[in-house]
Amino acid sequence: MEIVKTKVAIIGSGPAGLLLGQLLYKAGIDHVIIEQRSAEYVASRIRAGILEQVSVDLLEQAGVDQNLKANGLPHSGIEILTNGKKQRVDLSLLTKGKQVTVYGQTEVTKDLIQAREHAELISFYEAEQVQVDDFYSKPKVTFHYQGKDYQIECDFIAGCDGYHGVCRASVPEDKIKTFEKVYPFGWLGVLADVPPVADELIYVQSERGFALCSMRSETRSRYYLQVPLTDHVEDWSDERFWEELKRRLDPESREKLVTGGSIEKSIAPLRSFVTEPMRFGQLFLAGDAAHIVPPTGAKGLNLAASDIAYLSSALIEYYLDGSEQGINEYSEKCLQRVWKAERFSWWMTHLLHRFETESEFDHKIKQAELSYILSSHAGQTTLAENYVGLPY
Repeated sequence: MEIVKTKVAIIGSGPAGLLLGQLLYKAGIDHVIIEQRSAEYVASRIRAGILEQVSVDLLEQAGVDQNLKANGLPHSGIEILTNGKKQRVDLSLLTKGKQVTVYGQTEVTKDLIQAREHAELISFYEAEQVQVDDFYSKPKVTFHYQGKDYQIECDFIAGCDGYHGVCRASVPEDKIKTFEKVYPFGWLGVLADVPPVADELIYVQSERGFALCSMRSETRSRYYLQVPLTDHVEDWSDERFWEELKRRLDPESREKLVTGGSIEKSIAPLRSFVTEPMRFGQLFLAGDAAHIVPPTGAKGLNLAASDIAYLSSALIEYYLDGSEQGINEYSEKCLQRVWKAERFSWWMTHLLHRFETESEFDHKIKQAELSYILSSHAGQTTLAENYVGLPY
C-alpha cells in the first residue's frame, strides 16, 4: 500500500470539492482530491446555472472567473407568470444593486478542472473502494487506484462527494440527524441550441403546473416542466415537450418561443434534505453531501459555494493563524444559511407548483398569495433578497 501524507483530503471533485481545492492551493495549503468518477464524466454533468453575487465573488477569489466574466449573463431581474400575466421583479432595485449571473455549473466545473490541471495538483480520478476512517482521531482515506492500494493520511477530510457519497454514509447513526421532504413531482428539463424566449428567467405558475424558461447563453436555452414522478423521459418527445410548454406560457411568450431538437433531456426528482451537524470530528460535510434543495430557488450550487467559503476560511485560519475558531463554528454558520435557503426553496416550490392533493381552493389561495407578493413592495423585496442570496 502506498502512503500519501497531506493536510486536507477532499472527497469528490464536483464544484464544491474543486473550489475548496483551488482556494487551499491559493493559500499554499497541501491537499489532494479523490473522485470515484472520471474527470470527463464530472465535467459533462448538466446542472444548475444561476450564481449569486457571493458565488461570483468566491470564484474571483479563487482566480477562476475569466470565462465567467467573458461569458456569464448578469441578470438584474426575473419575471413571474401567474393568472396568465407576467410581472417583472427588479432584483437590483430591490436589493441595492445586487444581481445574479447565468453561468452553467458545467462551465464552473470545467473552469475549476482546467485550473487544477494547469497547477498540476494531485487528483485521483476513477478511484475505487473509497473509504474514510478514524475521522474522530487520525483521519485517513483508503482506495484502489490504477492497480494499487493507497492510504491518505491527513489532518482533515472534506466530504464533498454528494448525496450518495461515502462520507455521510460513514458517520455513525447516533452522531447524525437528517431532515427530509420528498416532493410528488419532478422537473423535466430540456437543453436546446435555440435563443431564449426572454432576456430574463420566467417562472410560471399555471393551471397545468409549473414551468421555467431559463438559458445558458444567448444561443442555448434550458426549459423545465413539472411532470409526475411516474413519467419517463421516453414518454416525452421534443414535439410533445414544446407543445406542453406553450400551453403553460402567456400569448406573448408563446409567440416568441423558438423550438428545436433537444441536446439533453432528463427528469429530476425534487427533495429538501438537511444533515445536522455538518462536522464530525475532523470530517466536514459540504454541498450535496450535507443538504439538498429543490431547484426552484436556484440555491443548490450557491449553498455549496457558501459551505466552501466557510470551510476554506476556517482551514486557512487554522493553518496560517493557528486558530480553531472557524473550524469550531463551521457547522453552526453553515446551517444558519442552509435553513434559510431551504425555507425559501420550499416556499417557492410550494407556491409555484400544483400538488396532486391540491384543491381548486388551495390553488386559488396560491394565486392570491403570489398576486399579493407581486403587488407589494415589501413582498417583492423579500423575494428579491432571498433570490440574489442572503449575506454570509
